[in-house]
Amino acid sequence: MAVFVGTSGWQYRDWRGVLYPDGVPQRRWLEEYARSFAVVENNNAFYRLPERATFAEWRRRTPEGFLMAVKASRYLTHIKRLKDPEEPVRRLMGRAEGLGDRLGPVLLQLPPTLRADAGLLDAVLGCFPAGVRVAVEPRHESWWTDETEGILSGHGAALCWADRGSRPVAPLWRTADWGYLRLHEGRARPFPAYGRQALRTWADRLAETWPARADVFVFFNNDPGGAAVRNAETFLRAVEETGRTPRVPADRPERPESAGQGRWHSSYE
Repeated sequence: MAVFVGTSGWQYRDWRGVLYPDGVPQRRWLEEYARSFAVVENNNAFYRLPERATFAEWRRRTPEGFLMAVKASRYLTHIKRLKDPEEPVRRLMGRAEGLGDRLGPVLLQLPPTLRADAGLLDAVLGCFPAGVRVAVEPRHESWWTDETEGILSGHGAALCWADRGSRPVAPLWRTADWGYLRLHEGRARPFPAYGRQALRTWADRLAETWPARADVFVFFNNDPGGAAVRNAETFLRAVEETGRTPRVPADRPERPESAGQGRWHSSYE
């Protein structure tokens, strides 16, 4: 199992001194991020969909083997609420494809007030080009039905596993031959960090659910104070302890979690 571990976004000022050295200007933070992690989830695309040229520039600035997951525009998920998806999906992919081989999965995070509608879900998933990995993060309990699971499985779309408060907030369905996990908020101190046991439990769940050949994407969305960075570091070690292989850059700098612990497999070799 190739486990890609990263964070939800990279432009956080309070990560200076945690991930970004004081002497590195903000305009170089993506390059610095890509020295430590093999994947990032682009949350900014949710608020304002970048132009294709911007995605292409991110491709240019990152090394071969790096992947960028893209959170779909809120125009599709929160304004249109999945209705009439053809044009929004076409526009999203027309721009995101500027990433070329850096394009990772696309995330559809649904509004917490959007109740289950099997027809809408089926239609929007059918609009994505073949070969594009799509993860869906429903947030209303009405979605937890056999019908929803069947639609996701039929399209090869991953149900996004999600954690809040160090516990799952969604069923742990395996609906695709790949996985997607988002960790929003832990219970350890300082808030919103995750404790080692919670992270080890998630690493064990992934190892028990997907075979070694499967790709699984894990993103920490608990960014305040650099908690996401520290937890991602710890999670890389937890994955290795399950016997699975996390992906990291070839020139990854040694950090406290990995110091003296051997070398992880490089996704860029």
